[in-house]
This record gives sequence, C-alpha cells and structure tokens, in this order.
Amino acid sequence: MSMVYASIFPSNFIHPSPIKSSKSFASLHPYFPSVQQHTSINTKKRYFPLPGVASIPYPVPAPINVDYLESEFSGHGVTFEDISDSCVVKMGLENGSLATVMLPSGMITSYKASMWHGGLLELLHTSVSEGEDGSDPVIQGGVSLAFKIESDDDGGVSWSPNTWALRDVRGNPDESIQVELVSSNSEGMIEVKHILTLQQDILSSELVFSNSKSSPLRLLGSVVSHLTVSTPDATYALGLERSNFHSRPPFLSNFSIIPPESGRTKDFDLWNPFTVEELLSTWGAGKQNNAVDTKSREREEDPEGEEDDNNKQLTEKMSRVYTSAPRDFIILDRGRRNSVVVQREGFNELYMFSPGSAHEWYGKYAYICVGQSALLEPIILGPKSVWRGTQHLHNPNL
Repeated sequence: MSMVYASIFPSNFIHPSPIKSSKSFASLHPYFPSVQQHTSINTKKRYFPLPGVASIPYPVPAPINVDYLESEFSGHGVTFEDISDSCVVKMGLENGSLATVMLPSGMITSYKASMWHGGLLELLHTSVSEGEDGSDPVIQGGVSLAFKIESDDDGGVSWSPNTWALRDVRGNPDESIQVELVSSNSEGMIEVKHILTLQQDILSSELVFSNSKSSPLRLLGSVVSHLTVSTPDATYALGLERSNFHSRPPFLSNFSIIPPESGRTKDFDLWNPFTVEELLSTWGAGKQNNAVDTKSREREEDPEGEEDDNNKQLTEKMSRVYTSAPRDFIILDRGRRNSVVVQREGFNELYMFSPGSAHEWYGKYAYICVGQSALLEPIILGPKSVWRGTQHLHNPNL
C-alpha cells in the first residue's frame, strides 16, 4: 500500500493555482471576440435550455460561439464541440489522458486516465437518460459543483453557481492543461472560479470563491464526484480508520445519481439533504429557536460514529459525512483492479455515498460518490475576501 501513496505527490506535480493569462478579457465576453463576430452571418451560436430540474432557478445563459472558442484557444490541447444544445470542452494530453467538461453546466463528464499497460480507463461514472416529453437527454453523475451561498444582511443573498462560462485556457498537451471557468451572481458581487487542471496522472478541481460584498457570506455544499466501479461489493475505502462521521441522507444535487429506493427524488424542494431547520441551526445568532428540536432529531436520525475499518468494504448502502478524515485516501476496486487516490485541500469535510450492491454490476448504480464538502458546518467567507478549496483525483496506476 505504501507504493500507492508514494505517488500522490509526483515530482512533476503542478498545483492548480490560477496563472495570469496573456489575453485580456476586460472588454470581451469570453464567448464573443467582437461585435463584428457577434453579428456575422456565419457565426455559430447556441442557446442552452434550462436543465431538467425545474424547481431550481437558473439565469438565462449566454450564447456560445463555438467557432470563436476554437480559434481563440486552439493549440493548448483543447477542442470544442457542440452536441445538441451543449458545448463540450475536451482536454487531451500526449500520454493519452483525457477529460471532458460541458458548458454551461460546468459538469465534468469524463476522465480517462492512462494505465500502466498502455490503455485508457474511465474513472468517472455518468448516466444518460431520455428527457421528459422528448426534451434533450438528461446527463447525471461525473463531477459537479453543488454549492449555495447566502447572507443575512439587508440585501440578503441566496445564490448558487449553476451557469458557467469559459474564461481562459492555459498550458500544453505535453505536460498539463488548465481550463478556467467562471460563474457570478447577477449583481457581480460574488464570483466563483473553477480551475480544472489535467496532468499526466491527476485531474484537479480548484474552486476560488470571491466575496466583493461588505458583509460575510455562508458557503454550503460539496464537490460531487461519481467514481465508476465494477460493483460496491468489490470496492473498498482505504485509510479512513478512526475518522469521525455523521450518517445522513444522500446528498441531492442537480446531477446526482440516486437509486429510487433511497426515497429522495428531484421533486425534493431543497438541493441538500438537510431540512431548513437543520441548516439554520448551524448559522449562529438569531437561529436558536430551532436548536432544541434539531438536536433531538439529530440524536434519532443522525447517528455519529468512528470508522473502525481501515479497509472498509462498501457493500452496504451508506451515506456519511466524515468530519476528521485524512486529506487523502484510496478507493480500490478489485473488480476492475483499479484504484483512485482522492485528495482534498481547504475543505474540512468528506461526503461519501455507496448505493449498495443490490444492483447490476457495471450498471447505472455501479459507482461510489465522494465529495469535498461543507455540509455540516458552513464556510464563512468574510467581506472582501477569497476562499480556496481543491479536489485532486490521482491515478496511481500509470
């Protein structure tokens, strides 16, 4: 096992922090090179429909000029393709590693990692199903961001970064490629950057939350990653022994894959697994009226525990938030003879969900969901401040 951990920090590891671009975007929308290009008769524009979760409001996304993206960002190992009503951004390295992200949803749908035997292996689990009433297909799984930002000041904020735009592309296919996405609220006072970095054996998602307001913000949510496995019965979580946890219902985000027997559906009004009272009880002053009832309910429905197995088999259905997990641990799939090292920076909590093994091998529910999260305790983003958090998916099998 020491050999697996030894490669977590390879000598050529590049931390996915922002790199100053030589391009100036001060007066240009990232999808439009100029007014002339916007009005050109040959310009290819796409307007994205709202995703299938009707209960969650989305701003109207901007049109995407795929031809411009190709001409502006070519030469970095990145290509662009419009499929149906989506723009697909593909990142490819010379060693064969590939990653795909969709716009405007910002969902990472694929990470194909190079293996020691020379082939590629898909590490993410994605499900595609028919849309309602003949609408576009619904894509779930992969890696997505499910966060909610709120404040209590007079001009209270309640916003989620659901629509993403491409800001920049950096790097080269020989070493690493970096794609920077951005989402901001309608007032422009809150900005979230998602800096996706593909290296030869690592896929990193760095999140940068910027608060330009003069009052603090609360950040709740999780990076939600569906790792594909043969079956949870053949899958183990290595390295979590003595980690404290809370058992909670499965986290429900826009792109979550949740088995029907879990009792949680997209009609559920909240984007997270907690009731309003539970969320408010963690938000400090002025929210104490619900504390007694919440604590009583948590004793009955939120059992706490300590992980007693360093090689935990994920056979049984499980949904937990670990509060003292190590910064890196391993998901080992003996069925596919593959492993993934999951590492986090900034986030204090780790969310893990196993749908259990009562499902078809290599089927829709053959995955393990992990998330670097702030679900039990919100992250406080101070006035005029910036907070960073990162997830690394490391392929130790190269």
